[in-house]
Amino acid sequence: MIYSIENSIIKITASTHGAELHSITGKKEGTEYLWNGDAKYWKYHSPILFPIVGNLVDSKYRINGKSYELPSHGLGRISDFKFISQTSDSITFELKYSEDTLKKYPYKFSLIINYIIQENVVKVTYNVKNLDNKDISFSIGAHPAFMCPIKENEKLEDYYLKFNKKETSDIMELTKVGYLSHKRKECLKDTDIMPLSKELFKDDALVFNDLKSDKITLKSKNHDKSISVEFKGFPYMGIWAPKSGAPFLCIEPWFGHADYEDFTGDFKEKEGSISLTVGEEFKYSYMISIVE
Repeated sequence: MIYSIENSIIKITASTHGAELHSITGKKEGTEYLWNGDAKYWKYHSPILFPIVGNLVDSKYRINGKSYELPSHGLGRISDFKFISQTSDSITFELKYSEDTLKKYPYKFSLIINYIIQENVVKVTYNVKNLDNKDISFSIGAHPAFMCPIKENEKLEDYYLKFNKKETSDIMELTKVGYLSHKRKECLKDTDIMPLSKELFKDDALVFNDLKSDKITLKSKNHDKSISVEFKGFPYMGIWAPKSGAPFLCIEPWFGHADYEDFTGDFKEKEGSISLTVGEEFKYSYMISIVE
């Protein structure tokens, strides 16, 4: 089921499947800023990554000595959420544990996703609640894909990313199968600009864990339309465009990341994993804004 809300500047739609944002449209010119989900390239728009971010080694993980299996990015993006409420400027969905989820992720939880629009901004809030009688562990992250190019007759190389602070930062290198390798590679050096090209993503996503910036803007050299992601407090950032040359770019704030290739520990020991005690909640937001 698809739900929509709008104001005088933007209109958004979101689905109960995955609680996924499907569209962010600027009403001034009818410009679509979110990726359209063309399955020829990538069938998602803005999936929610929960209770893992990225890949597990052999798609498996352990909790208290017992092995479980999850696909890349977990079960949030492939689950049907319950529609909770809608107002003139907000939509709320919830995913609660079930017999099915407990087989793959053995914790009792509630995951509430809330979208609020205010002027040209979409605020996305994640609220994870521990409904179990023991501590629970999880990771969570965003994976919004934005049209890039935004306008026709442009190419990826016409675009760049603008960070809100100057950065000197390495990336955490990924292996060919999507695990982290412990190696680092120089990426940004005393700059707030990252020119975009297919070559930049030849080895998959760029994964950062030491950015000073908490806002990244996708901008064109040819016009003033832009998309910004503000991610205050998120410790990891992934930036990805497919090697296929698909016309989109992802700016992904994360709590957590893919397994290191040699990780053999318990899930709660995984770097970036969040733990909640009984009855405790985790609540964090990020914001997407457009400039028409």
